[in-house]
Amino acid sequence: MSKFKDPIRDGLGRGWKVLGGKHAALPEKISCDVAIIGSGAGAGISAELLARAGLSVVIIEEGPLKSSSDFNQLESEAYKDLYQEGAGRRTKDKAIGILQGRSVGGSTTVNWTSSFRTPPGTLAYWQAHFGLTDYSVEALAPYFAQAEARLNITPWDMAPNANNELLAQGAAKLGIATEHIARNVKGCFNLGSCGLGCPTNAKQSMLVTTIPAALDLGATLLVETRAQQFVFNAGKISHLQCIAVKGNAAPVNAGSIATTIIARHYVLAGGAINSPALLLRSQAPDPQHRLGKRTFLHPATVTTAVMPSPVAGWAGAPQSVYSDHFLHSQAIDGPIGFKLESAPVHPVFVGAQLPGFGPPQTALFRQFANTQILVAIMRDGFHAQSVGGSVELNSDGQPVLDYALTDFVMDGARRAQLAMAEIQFAAGAQSVYPAHEMGSHYGNWAEAKKAIESLPMQPLLTKIGSAHVMGGCGLSAQEGQGVTRPDGVHWQIENLSIHDGSLFPTSIGANPQLSIYGMVNRLAQGLVKRLGGKGLPLA
Repeated sequence: MSKFKDPIRDGLGRGWKVLGGKHAALPEKISCDVAIIGSGAGAGISAELLARAGLSVVIIEEGPLKSSSDFNQLESEAYKDLYQEGAGRRTKDKAIGILQGRSVGGSTTVNWTSSFRTPPGTLAYWQAHFGLTDYSVEALAPYFAQAEARLNITPWDMAPNANNELLAQGAAKLGIATEHIARNVKGCFNLGSCGLGCPTNAKQSMLVTTIPAALDLGATLLVETRAQQFVFNAGKISHLQCIAVKGNAAPVNAGSIATTIIARHYVLAGGAINSPALLLRSQAPDPQHRLGKRTFLHPATVTTAVMPSPVAGWAGAPQSVYSDHFLHSQAIDGPIGFKLESAPVHPVFVGAQLPGFGPPQTALFRQFANTQILVAIMRDGFHAQSVGGSVELNSDGQPVLDYALTDFVMDGARRAQLAMAEIQFAAGAQSVYPAHEMGSHYGNWAEAKKAIESLPMQPLLTKIGSAHVMGGCGLSAQEGQGVTRPDGVHWQIENLSIHDGSLFPTSIGANPQLSIYGMVNRLAQGLVKRLGGKGLPLA
């Protein structure tokens, strides 16, 4: 158990209204001004603003309520308790692993804190191709500034750990610029376990900021409660049916509706994949067949290096250095670009990236302390051959993402592995392993370059993952181009707003949490005014 003060337990002791799971039983029916599905980045910002405006708010979260007292820096506990499908979510063909949060706070509870405003090039593309003229750098700037102040998003003022510093050193030797990453932390102990739940409450996730603020203002939180289906009547949602689920997401009583929620307005913020899935289960109107389409992942690939001295990449801020060199070196709609960052060195995470199994992988783990990892996140959605994937429902109504790893994307994976291997050798690596089932360890740059250039870049052979899921309910200024209006309201459902990363019409090209915070801050303030609440800025 954490020795630090636990704000969640304190709040429960003060009488927060938390129902479901081990807490109080779910009522048969709840009425409110606004029902919010999800508790992650978009849901948290919306919940605080709506509650501060004097509106009655109900937050529905499928996962459990966990807190710092439960966070023990153990992968064996964190993945099963805090991630979708026990951190085992994969695309339909199993070629891409997808990390998404599934607990109160959503992915903000388990992300690595990297915070970037939406790149100007991305916004310009949206303006030109989706008519989003109000989505400019200047128009969004005050909303980003409010979110940054609320969540203490500031440049990381400590020296990078060795894992990140090696990225900076290797890039500098090759003339590649790097920058430091802003992080949403306060009083950080620099433990390095951000992805396992912060045991000191330093990470300013929705779990310890906006959700507690909303609960202190009288909001109700339903946990271990799945939003199963919207019921429609005359172009509006008449009510939301929810079921109770267990810790492993299985229904408590199969086919049984646990509670019905009747609201003036509904905010869907379950995250890309889950938000489109709820609308698909509900057979929501979709005249242009856009729902669940153009879902983007930032497909990511890694290279793992063995350095001559210890790196201890499990300790210290997981991500504090980045390079956009390979994003800016070509046109946004040209060959797929990629952002370079470091990734934390935790045993299960590393094992999933290394080639082989059994004795060969055991040999690699003997060098674990000297391991350094680079990750490239590819910017998908800006080219005719980069249309992302589609959210579908499987036989039990749960979502699955069909995402094709095309030759266009896999060309980016090859170029990314080459770039990362060269940087790692420039930083002094003794050997480098590309994330490829047919790859091996290469002892110098020339050997690695020759091997990576010849490896077949194919799904299931090339290891691809993603922690960033975007799109599927895309914004557009014209009804035929997307699912959601520029103000966040669904084109065909007048009392439904969408406030999460599924809004993005392309990928962001950067870690997306701050893009969600800033944009949803603006959308939620607009919603408050339309619902007649007190208009208050995020603060």
